[in-house]
Amino acid sequence: MTNSQNFGIAVAQLNLVVGDLAGNLDKIATAAGKARDELNCRMIVFPELTVTGYPPEDLLSRKDFIRDSELAMSELLTKTPDIALVVGHPARKNGKLFNAASVIDRGKVIGTYYKHHLPNYGVFDEKRFFSPGLKPLVVSLDDVKYGITICEDIWDDGPIEWAVEAGADLILNLNGSPYDMGKLRYRERVVVGERARKNGVAIIYANLVGGQDELVFDGGSFATDANGETVVRGPSFDESIFKVECRKNGCVEIISGPLLEIPDTVAGVYSAIRLGVRDYVNKNRFDGAVVAVSGGIDSALTLAIVADALGSERVEAVLMPSRHTQQMSIDDAKEQAEALGVRWTIVSIEPIYEAILSQLESEFANYDTDVTEENIQARCRGLIMMAISNKKGKIVITTGNKSEIAVGFATLYGDMVGGYAALKDVPKQLVYELAEYRNRVLGEVIPQRVFSRPPSAELADDQRDDDRLPPYEVLDPILKGYVEDEKSADSLVAEGFERETVERVIAMVRTNEYKRRQAAPGVRISTKAFGRDRRYPITNKY
Repeated sequence: MTNSQNFGIAVAQLNLVVGDLAGNLDKIATAAGKARDELNCRMIVFPELTVTGYPPEDLLSRKDFIRDSELAMSELLTKTPDIALVVGHPARKNGKLFNAASVIDRGKVIGTYYKHHLPNYGVFDEKRFFSPGLKPLVVSLDDVKYGITICEDIWDDGPIEWAVEAGADLILNLNGSPYDMGKLRYRERVVVGERARKNGVAIIYANLVGGQDELVFDGGSFATDANGETVVRGPSFDESIFKVECRKNGCVEIISGPLLEIPDTVAGVYSAIRLGVRDYVNKNRFDGAVVAVSGGIDSALTLAIVADALGSERVEAVLMPSRHTQQMSIDDAKEQAEALGVRWTIVSIEPIYEAILSQLESEFANYDTDVTEENIQARCRGLIMMAISNKKGKIVITTGNKSEIAVGFATLYGDMVGGYAALKDVPKQLVYELAEYRNRVLGEVIPQRVFSRPPSAELADDQRDDDRLPPYEVLDPILKGYVEDEKSADSLVAEGFERETVERVIAMVRTNEYKRRQAAPGVRISTKAFGRDRRYPITNKY
């Protein structure tokens, strides 16, 4: 390559399956072929741990898994001889395991980088498996010197600076960066942009896309120039292989490529949940999904998301009325199911409920009616949903939101029954925003009455959520402060919340840890979701 000559680097923003070594290898080869033949690129950059999928978690503790990953890397060398690849994979050296990225050219590894900064917070647990790398990697290809880094290496001082000092003209950063509501713009403008400005070097950031259990990877791969300005940006929440046009003119300049918009917060959350549901169902090979619909806002939003994720033909809505169910609840649920084009059925819980009460009559003889009878109704519904799931091979997608799960306003083995929870990390007020977004932007399917009705579990006559909970406009910010921001009761009171309410909410959060431990996994959209992010002891007197 001579000075001032343009060249193209392809970014492969792929949706991979953890542990599917053969399938992931095929995706790598297909992407490399497209980059070479259709995009006319000499090099293609893949996400972090592309070969295994990310995060492989305790699969990394299995010697057979590491052996097979190494065999997959050896096979990869024979698959794409005519294009250079930068690909992530686990690597063993001197008895240690590393989170690695290798540069492959003409069937040979010309350099391997070991990730230096190993995140060990939130959803990350990399120090459990990997040793840190201690050296930069700069490889020369066609007169361009590429500095290789992996994910967290770009968030902290060290690896970028080392690569630039070693002569890097351009930084390639491989990522498995999961989505949360505040990350997209912050990651791009504050973290990567600042690192590029500070070091006077352009950066290409290749990110994973797709759902992996609770995590959703949003893609949104991009390239910044040496001034930290974003010049190229791929799509969010979709697979893509796109070309970044560069020029070597002393330093490397980013010239052109796609520049797509970052979705706004609500659109991003909706897309993340839809992608998380779709990939969980498909990657775990379920035939489809079944959703319990009640005529309320949570089940309405869940049904819409699941239908959007899987297609209406793979979704079934089940209405399970009781003596306490209002007719408008049935009407609204049927109306939405028909608007979405999903199959719906009605299965009354009354015969089952009456039979259980009859069998327990002597046990309950000296007790007043209370929440026990409400929970029995919810568990009747759970039984029906799981029976349909087992018979038809369709996963139950639960409908509870983060506000309810936080305070235990849900029935264990009842409405908590299911394989995946679409709204697990979505507070109640955001549920309404997402439902409004679905109707406004993607087509009106949720009846307007669902928005205006007071929320109710309908497990007793004239029941409302605010009979037992603070109003959601009070509850949600308290929960965010206590759960996500880890504020104390005193801090929340200082912000203006009533102490009695704060202490009541905190007590409910603490005493319901056992329920959350048994809850279905669900899409993570915040910086601290229940599950991987927040692991509190159940037996706990603090």
